[in-house]
Amino acid sequence: MGGSPKRALIVDFGGVLTTSIWPVFAAFGEREGLDPGAVRELFKSDPQAIDDLRELETGACAPDEFERRFARHLGIPDRAEGLIERLFGGLEPDEAMIGAVRAVRESGVRTGLISNSWGRTIYDDELIRTLFDAVVISADVGLHKPQPEIYLLACERLEVEPGDAVFVDDLRENCAGAEAVGITAVLHRKTAETIAELDRLL
Repeated sequence: MGGSPKRALIVDFGGVLTTSIWPVFAAFGEREGLDPGAVRELFKSDPQAIDDLRELETGACAPDEFERRFARHLGIPDRAEGLIERLFGGLEPDEAMIGAVRAVRESGVRTGLISNSWGRTIYDDELIRTLFDAVVISADVGLHKPQPEIYLLACERLEVEPGDAVFVDDLRENCAGAEAVGITAVLHRKTAETIAELDRLL
């Protein structure tokens, strides 16, 4: 990709600034006596589970109500309380990615966050305050990735055009949503590779 360096970096939270969510979900399944792939399979094959997640992400469903619904999907209705916190147990910060975003911001590039929310339990609020110029949490704005409006809102808050921004996410469909509005997307798989690509683009 040629052209001038980009003026803004927008990143996802879970799975980009943290370790991957999928091993964490697998470990949750094992702890709960379920198949390690139970959570991932629900999101692949159960439309109602996906609808429930979308309602949680956009603030239409409260976290405790989502926990009750999702526990039923998993076949553990008596273990709904604290389900979200248990789902994300073991999620750790990716210090190298956090450091890269911090360095980008210190270099004068504006930084933003777009996150599909599971409630506030997984976020490090102090980190977010010090790392980003603009924050878009799906439940706060009633939108979710990969809806085009959520990417445009982040660009508006960062005061940049979509073509001047880079977006990093660990889900292919979320990258495609960013690309659809003109943002350059980086699919995050390995931290070192993502950082190298950001160095090139920014």
